[in-house]
Amino acid sequence: MIRRIAAHLLLLSALSGAAPAVAVPAIPARPLGAVGAAGPGTAPARVPSGTSPAQQAFDEVAGWLRSDYGGLSAVDRSALVREYQARLLAVCQGQGLNCPAETAYPVIEAQLTALGDPHTFLYWPDEYQDFVSSALGGERLQFGVKLAELQGERRLVTEVVPGSSAERAGLRRGDVLQLLDTRPYRYSDLTDAREAGRSITLGVDRQGQRLSVRLTATRTAAADPPRLSWVGSGTPAAGRTAVIRIPTFLSAGEVAARVHEQVAQARSGGAGGVVVDLRGNTGGSLLECDLAASAFVPEFSRVAHSAGRQVGTRVAGGRRWDNGVLVGRVSRPQLWRGPLAVLVDEGSASCAEFFAYEVQRSGAGTVVGSPTSGVGNTATRVFPLVGGAGLQLTTLHYSKPGGQAYPVQVQPDLKAQSGEAFLQALAQGRDLTLEAGLQSLRRQSLARGTLQRAE
Repeated sequence: MIRRIAAHLLLLSALSGAAPAVAVPAIPARPLGAVGAAGPGTAPARVPSGTSPAQQAFDEVAGWLRSDYGGLSAVDRSALVREYQARLLAVCQGQGLNCPAETAYPVIEAQLTALGDPHTFLYWPDEYQDFVSSALGGERLQFGVKLAELQGERRLVTEVVPGSSAERAGLRRGDVLQLLDTRPYRYSDLTDAREAGRSITLGVDRQGQRLSVRLTATRTAAADPPRLSWVGSGTPAAGRTAVIRIPTFLSAGEVAARVHEQVAQARSGGAGGVVVDLRGNTGGSLLECDLAASAFVPEFSRVAHSAGRQVGTRVAGGRRWDNGVLVGRVSRPQLWRGPLAVLVDEGSASCAEFFAYEVQRSGAGTVVGSPTSGVGNTATRVFPLVGGAGLQLTTLHYSKPGGQAYPVQVQPDLKAQSGEAFLQALAQGRDLTLEAGLQSLRRQSLARGTLQRAE
């Protein structure tokens, strides 16, 4: 199954009417390479009852496109709806009121592709279920391992989720999966085993050492909260480095508070510098992201633009105000003022890009890695659809108060090797981006020491 990354600023209030992920019954598999088109419609409250599920799903999408879209696409949305309505009628011909919702999904996907806004797309039901679980803190069946492609398959372990089957089995970042139940490893076989809940044995290469681990997919928490680790074996006085890994801003409202707590732990642990790792972070709740960033940036502001409306936001001291009204806060705010490096890559998207940009713009730290995903100037909402699918829709775009647009993509201050070279090094136990980040911290520490002596 092809997975689409939810790489956008998310307004979680859109989920208030969504059923829990476990309530989604039959989940149709998403066909590979599906093609189709979609047509017109109205807002959900106006969808007539005497229509097919396919038409209802299409009408919901059409209604939100017409009334709520706030992105930068210049496509005539009314004409787009009319064109794809004709395609829906063609694929539903002869089925009448029995045309199922999943028949409309390829049509809707084609319509959203024609819109020309990569921030707006369809979640198929299984994808939407995973998304809701992550956003609201539900559970999902998983091994708990994140993989990157190496040697033609997604086999290189880039992250192990705490508390997961993979962690209990002893898998580590940098491990390379070579065998699955004595056969040459294939990612599709791993996916099949997960979906079936079947136990498997993996043959693993760990820097030349061959290991065998037993895994069983288990239903565990989908939330993936921030976590703190340390680099360097010296004493606190020797200036160890604290690494705060933020894999997502979709962790059921716990991201910002944990980040501030971990900054406090870094300070009390004698950290000489902090690395914030946003690699692969595809975004999430903008509120969580803002409040987390305020642990490193003293103050920042922006303006959100939607159809006929603007909202001014100010963030400072672990608090956020929209048009002067307090909308969120952390109970024990921290502010790290020491050497700081923020790690990013092509998988860092949406509000992860906002976070990196605010650090970069304020001069609070150095952004290290490779250019980001390129969706860092808009916000989206996610709407549930008939049949269990979901629509991610661009509803806002952003600027600074003076009118300066947010960059689509964040360019790092210090570039690190990426791509195949990075992955090959990781398989040998080296994290080139982290190494570059640590080098940046040393330079910052030296510069600060020189400045203090000059003063």
